[in-house]
Parts: sequence; structure tokens; C-alpha cells
Amino acid sequence: MSKVWFVTGSSRGLGRAFVEAALSRGDRVAATARDTGRLEALVTAHGDAVLPLRLDVTDRAAVFDAVRRARDHFGRLDVVVNNAAHGLFGAVEELTERQLRDQLDTNLLGAVRVVQAVLPHLREQGAGHIVQISSVGGLTAFPLGGGYSASKWALEGLSEALAHEVAPFGVKVTLVEPGSYATEAVASAVRAEADPHYAAPREAFQEYAAALDLGDPAAAGRALLDLVDSAEPPLRVFFGNHGNQMLPQVYAERLKTWADWQDLSAKAHGPLPPAPAA
Repeated sequence: MSKVWFVTGSSRGLGRAFVEAALSRGDRVAATARDTGRLEALVTAHGDAVLPLRLDVTDRAAVFDAVRRARDHFGRLDVVVNNAAHGLFGAVEELTERQLRDQLDTNLLGAVRVVQAVLPHLREQGAGHIVQISSVGGLTAFPLGGGYSASKWALEGLSEALAHEVAPFGVKVTLVEPGSYATEAVASAVRAEADPHYAAPREAFQEYAAALDLGDPAAAGRALLDLVDSAEPPLRVFFGNHGNQMLPQVYAERLKTWADWQDLSAKAHGPLPPAPAA
């Protein structure tokens, strides 16, 4: 049976690749974007299989209205992909409070709004799969990416709790953690005003980014089909090679640090209470 999708941030990048992959195999998609004009080619190619919806995920009422319209139009929702997000580059000292609030409003609270809007429908169905597009930056942090990682680390914790909460309803949750892909994400990111004190990490980041082997968005789209077709999808999965290249070392270093400092951890707990008398 074909699936019905609700995908945020469908106009470009990975979101567009996810929509195109779903449509290519005969699924139906409620594709949302702030500018639905960028979805016209999808409608031309796939007709009634696409429901284009104008949506800014920072608008709670608009999120609930878009979900209701999608559910009424297709009769059900099977896969919900929280993809809408934007990047933010800048050292923590450089970030304005407005930039950080905007980052969290889209990347974190936008996903929360969609989850809260779809869950009544998924509970009623007794089934559904919520796919949260996180990032390798949701598991480790890089210089100049503190604001972005803050949003994705928060999404990771929220989604892990969510997975436990909705499992009894037959609803699955997966955090997809992409590495770097050949999309417009870096070019379209918000950039804080540069402070010359951070020129060295900025130059190092630019060199690192220029050397990356970028993933193919179309391949990510095909991989997502395999994920949502799985009977037992994972809570977390890397997309692309970067996660498996970087994260084992990151976690090994964390485990070593915790082990090296476990005496201090025990000291911070305080003395154990005396054992009860026999």
C-alpha cells in the first residue's frame, strides 16, 4: 500500500529529495514550503499525488491548519518528516539573541508544533512514523556551529522522550542524522557579524568545509524510503558517511573522560548512607 507523507521544508535540499523519492514510487505527499511557487514543478510532474501547502513552521496556527488540510485531503498520514530548518554560523560570542531565538523557533519549536498537530491523527490511526531530521551536529559540536547544534541537540533529547511516549500508540520515531550534502544549506545559512577574534576558527572551518566529500541528496531520498518501509526502524540513524567517520571517536573520548573522572563524580555524590541494621 502506498504511503501518505507530510514533509516540511519541501522546496529544496534534502526535503525536496525526500518528496521526489516518495512520489517516484507512487506515494502521495503533502509538501509544505514557505514559497509554494517552488513546488509547481512537482505538481506538474505528479498531479494530484502532491498537495502543495504554504507553511512557515514558526506559525503555530498555520501548522495545525496545514496538518488538518493534509489529513482531510488524503484521509490519513503515514510518514511525517520534520525537515524545515536553517543554518546559523557564528561563534557563541557573535550570536545575537534574536538569531538564536529564530534558530530555535524554526529548528526545534517548528518540529514540536508539527508533532503536536499530527499526533491526534496518528493516535487515532494507531500507526505512523515521525522522522525528525537532526544532524551529525546534533551529536557533536563544531566551532561556529554552537547555535545550530543547540537546536539539534535539543531536538535529539525531545525526540528520544517522544519515542517512548508514543510507542504505546503504534507510532514510531526516528532521528535521521545527516552529514554534509550537496544542497544550498550552507549558502543559505544565517551568519553572525564576524568578530576578528574568531578569524582563525572561521578560516579553519572554511577549509574543512571545502574539503568535505558531500553526499548526494537523491541517495538520501532513496535511503529514507528504506527507513520508513522498515518494520522496526531505529531511533537514530546516520545519513551519509560523515557520522560513522567522526562519532565513534567522539563517543570514545566522552567515555574515557567520564571514566578518568569517576572518582570526582563519586566525591560529588557524597558519602553513602549507613547500611540498615540487620
